[in-house]
Amino acid sequence: MASIADLSTEPKFTIKSVCAQTGIRAVTLRAWERRYNLLEPHRTNGNYRLYSDRDVAVLRWLKRQVESGVSISRAAATLLEMRRAGTLPEPPLASEIGGARKAATPPAQFASRLYQAMIKLDEDSAASILNEAHAVFDLTTICVEVLAPCMAEIGDAWHRQEISVVAEHFATSYVRGRLMTLLQSYPTRRGAPRIAVGCAPNERHDVGGLMVSVLLRRDGFRVDFLGADVPIDDVVIYARTEKPAMICISAATPEAARDLKRLHQMLSYLKPAPRFGFGGRAFNINPALRTSIPGTFLGESAAEACTTIRQLLA
Repeated sequence: MASIADLSTEPKFTIKSVCAQTGIRAVTLRAWERRYNLLEPHRTNGNYRLYSDRDVAVLRWLKRQVESGVSISRAAATLLEMRRAGTLPEPPLASEIGGARKAATPPAQFASRLYQAMIKLDEDSAASILNEAHAVFDLTTICVEVLAPCMAEIGDAWHRQEISVVAEHFATSYVRGRLMTLLQSYPTRRGAPRIAVGCAPNERHDVGGLMVSVLLRRDGFRVDFLGADVPIDDVVIYARTEKPAMICISAATPEAARDLKRLHQMLSYLKPAPRFGFGGRAFNINPALRTSIPGTFLGESAAEACTTIRQLLA
């Protein structure tokens, strides 16, 4: 079976072409190239990079590892070890990258299987299910159609007292860990619009906001993930000193949602005032709340939120 080592090293692809083939942004590609020394681009007389088929295969393999939950540093170290041992992996097909491969199993079935693994506290099965899902779906589909429905069902089952607090905490911690690994694998783009994402005071469920942060950072935004239960005064201090282009806050309860009125008012006094967006379970369950909060309702899912944010900051 062919390996990455069998592919041509002839330089022929520009960085723009490589980004189109792999779905990796140029800023991420350069960061990986600089930090991990895994690529061998040729420099033209005009000092432009040209990449080979082997370089493209390496990038596709790295992307598949990262989107399955492996940190980029660990994936790079593994590839270097395999290179030294002369056992480079089989090159991923283009159709396997970015969710282009047709999935025989719909995302909802992956969400259902993941739910069963979570309530059994079966970490190995959960990892296997997510790795399988990453092989056939893109990251947005994983977040919106696999992780989000699974975690919603976990929360509902806990409220119905069908599962224990231990199972709910296990599931939340596991998914949060996977998402944090993804968030940290993408480079921080200093010149990009800066966005803060966090949760309203007393709101302790931050997985939804973390999904939004991962997808925005993947798309090249500079994202500060503030986490759960962020005090309003601290958000205002952050906004005054760091001057983000936008602040996005989620709320799961009506009580938490109502706190956002005061936050928006305090942010409006800043010069310049950041854009303010909000979302979360409270607004999905009770759409009437959306008109009671100044600012922009971002949408009912992480994907919708990212689309709205991109439009606002375009």
